[in-house]
Amino acid sequence: MNRSSSLHSRRGAHKGSRSPDAASRFSIATRLKLENLQRWAAPPPTSGSVWKFHPKWPVHVIGADRRLGPQQGVGGPCSSFTDRLEETSQSRSLATMFATMNGSTAQNPKKAPLDTAFTNGCAHVNGAAAKNGATENGKEEGGRRKDEGGELLKKILEIVLREKIVTGVDAPEKVIEFKQPEELKKLFDLRAGHDGCSPDEAHALLEQVVRYSVRTTHPHFYNQLYAGIDEVALTGAWLTEALNTNQYTFEVAPVFMLVEHEVIRQLVELYGFEDGDGIFAPGGSMSNMYDAMVLARLQEEPNGHYSVSKSASWLGIGMDHVVPVATDDQGRMLPEALRKAVQKAREQGGDPYFVNATAGSTVFGAYDPLDQLADVCAEEGLWLHVDGCWGGAVVLSRKHKHLVSGIHRVDSVAWNPHKMLGAALQCSAFVTKHKGLLHQCNSARASYLFQQDKYYDVSYDTGDKSVQCGRKVDAFKLWLSFKLHGMAELERRVDAAFAASRHLCEQVKAREGFRLLREPQCTNVCFWFIPPSLRDQPETPEWWVKLSKVAPQLKERMVREGSMMVGYQPVASKGLVNFIRMVTTCTPTPTLAHMDFVLDEIARLGADL
Repeated sequence: MNRSSSLHSRRGAHKGSRSPDAASRFSIATRLKLENLQRWAAPPPTSGSVWKFHPKWPVHVIGADRRLGPQQGVGGPCSSFTDRLEETSQSRSLATMFATMNGSTAQNPKKAPLDTAFTNGCAHVNGAAAKNGATENGKEEGGRRKDEGGELLKKILEIVLREKIVTGVDAPEKVIEFKQPEELKKLFDLRAGHDGCSPDEAHALLEQVVRYSVRTTHPHFYNQLYAGIDEVALTGAWLTEALNTNQYTFEVAPVFMLVEHEVIRQLVELYGFEDGDGIFAPGGSMSNMYDAMVLARLQEEPNGHYSVSKSASWLGIGMDHVVPVATDDQGRMLPEALRKAVQKAREQGGDPYFVNATAGSTVFGAYDPLDQLADVCAEEGLWLHVDGCWGGAVVLSRKHKHLVSGIHRVDSVAWNPHKMLGAALQCSAFVTKHKGLLHQCNSARASYLFQQDKYYDVSYDTGDKSVQCGRKVDAFKLWLSFKLHGMAELERRVDAAFAASRHLCEQVKAREGFRLLREPQCTNVCFWFIPPSLRDQPETPEWWVKLSKVAPQLKERMVREGSMMVGYQPVASKGLVNFIRMVTTCTPTPTLAHMDFVLDEIARLGADL
């Protein structure tokens, strides 16, 4: 299989080894409690924009168009908060978190002012009590909407708990109540009115949104490379949104800056780097592009998945300079093919500099042989990046970590905890072994943000090493999961996802009418369902055309019934017509019974095709 790997080239090839700067490491108190975050947070400043362009235009690219996943580590669980979660109900736990959001103390959620009085008009959700003199449309005399202590927050919490959105949707429930776009438009009044809406209308709207949305926490949602989240993940996401600050300076995000430093330190350690740096970015494509590819380019000349192709276009390299590298029959990059591609690029006047390997590809879940690729890159002076956005969660598992053997030798790694691990969207980390290179590459020293004469240690103002100015507090979501669950629990979840996929694979091979495409490496299981009408027939070109229509019909039927959601696709470069791609993730924990249901349901839905 050919795939778009990336290897960008330069006019001057890198000579010799790289020596990263010495790193200072930061840690945060192990007993940090959630209630302190509200107390220590500062109001966000007015956001601005920072951009620094590095006019280096590489000529050639070679690498792989696929992805990797997570890492491991971050101390033990926070026992004080974990104990509280265990000894209280789920409703009380979430109510505690909401109390913090409403401006009351987390320790006494019952004291939060939750008066139910409401007049016409949408609630002003800022925790402020309504004053006398509200007009008949629900506004105060000053023009603000009347708010009696967080009615909308109470409502959304009630919906989340009632519908079991994070506590576990029951399998018999629908994954989706599907409506065509025009049908859905008739159910929603999407226009924004002059006077807003009444509380009753607002509550009805929230109910409708949930009713017609996909239940990604349903045990039979397998449609994408992500699924549901648990209560801890939602708590982290809600708290960061409620505090509404920006991850660029210690001044406005003191706790969150410490958290990001600690998480990056832990990831550097998990990858086996002696030193390093990193940052959280808005998704794996951005990590691959503006971090890995730009850093590799700067590293070569300091003076100066499909995501790789997009990155080449966006960075000015050009998609024509993304060179595909051959893979074996399991979808893994061939080291010798990489070596030949590098040589050919140079013979044609290019100067390769960047190789994009993958740990857990999007479709087949393939893991590239990192040790062998690292040998080639060391000999040729190339930056080796690993796209681990999907399958990199194996570093959390002692049983499956061998799949990324050699990862300590690469230059950088991208990982999306919001995929297999189940962190709340979005949560994407970029880590490199080259300390200081992010700052060297992206720093613009905006004088209104990154003053060097501040009243604290400005080394914590790490926003200047990002190409972004405004940046969400994504590191906290991963840190809270590490801290509250502990690494043993996350390892158990990863192992459960792999165990379920292996059971599914064996069942596919054993059942009549199912045909496995290839043995899985990650949790991706790809197969065809051959309905009774096509069994025991000559597999002519016409037969394959008919089979190509089976997966789309199965998808339509399962979605219309709402029983489950599973992905499908062809791979034209391999001559593979539409097949089913099943993936298992950590949340909710997949079981062997869930896997059996998937095959039973496909057989039922496709019996008359």
